[in-house]
Amino acid sequence: MLGWPGSENPAIALLEKIDACGSISQAAKAAGMSYKSAWEQLDALNNLSPRALVVRQVGGCGGGGTILTDEGRLLLQRVRMLRRELQAFMTFFGDQPEEAFNTLKTMRRIEMKVSARNVWAGRVGGVEKGAVNSIVEVALKGGDSVVAVITNNSVERLGLAPGVEVLAMVKAPSVMVGRDCQREKLSASNILTGTISHIDEGAVNDVVTIDLPGGSTVTAVITREGVRTLGLGLGVEASAIIKASSVILAVS
Repeated sequence: MLGWPGSENPAIALLEKIDACGSISQAAKAAGMSYKSAWEQLDALNNLSPRALVVRQVGGCGGGGTILTDEGRLLLQRVRMLRRELQAFMTFFGDQPEEAFNTLKTMRRIEMKVSARNVWAGRVGGVEKGAVNSIVEVALKGGDSVVAVITNNSVERLGLAPGVEVLAMVKAPSVMVGRDCQREKLSASNILTGTISHIDEGAVNDVVTIDLPGGSTVTAVITREGVRTLGLGLGVEASAIIKASSVILAVS
C-alpha cells in the first residue's frame, strides 16, 4: 500500500481547524498546539506553497481572523480525496496529472524538516556563471525574488537552470532588518521589503516576521535593543537584508 504523509500531518490538521473555526487561536487550541507554534506552521505553509494558503483579516475573535484562501481550500479538498482511497488518487492522477503532481510536491515540502526558519519554494529565474561561483536568481510567488551565490559544481550537481523548481533557505540569524533601506548603499544582494506582522519577544533576542507583498514571509532573529533602536512594531514597514552567500538552495 502507498502511505500518504498528509494523514497525520499537523500542518494539514491546522488548516482543517482554521477552515472550521476561522480563528487561529481557536484552531491552535483544537489542534493541540500553542498559538506561537500555529503561526510558525502557517508561515511555513505559505512560504512552501506556490500560492498563499491562509490570509489574515482585521477583526474577528482575538483581534483578527484567519481564513483559508481558495488555494488553501483546494489543497484540503485534494488531501481529503487522496485520503479516501488509493484508487481515487489514481483516477485523479490520470485525469489531472500536473495538478496531482503539484499537490504531492507541496505535501513533500511540508513534511521536510530543516533547521532554517526561512524556506521558500520558487523557480530558477536565471543563472550567471563565473570562474568558480554562480549567481542564481530564484523567483518566488507574487513577484518576490532572492539571489544566491553557490559554486558552479553545485549548480551542475543540482541541475539548476531557468524554470527548475528549487527551495531557497536562509537561517533567521542570517537575516538583518532595516528601515528606509537604499539598495545602492548596501552590499547585500537581497533586500526584501514588507510589513512586520508579528514580533516574538525573548530575553535577549526577538523574532521578527515580515510579510512580503507577494505572500511570503521572512523571519529574522535580532536583539531586543535592535528592535527598539529601529522602532520596529506591528504594521511598520521594514526590509529583510540577506547576503547572497547566506542563501542555501535545494531541489526536492
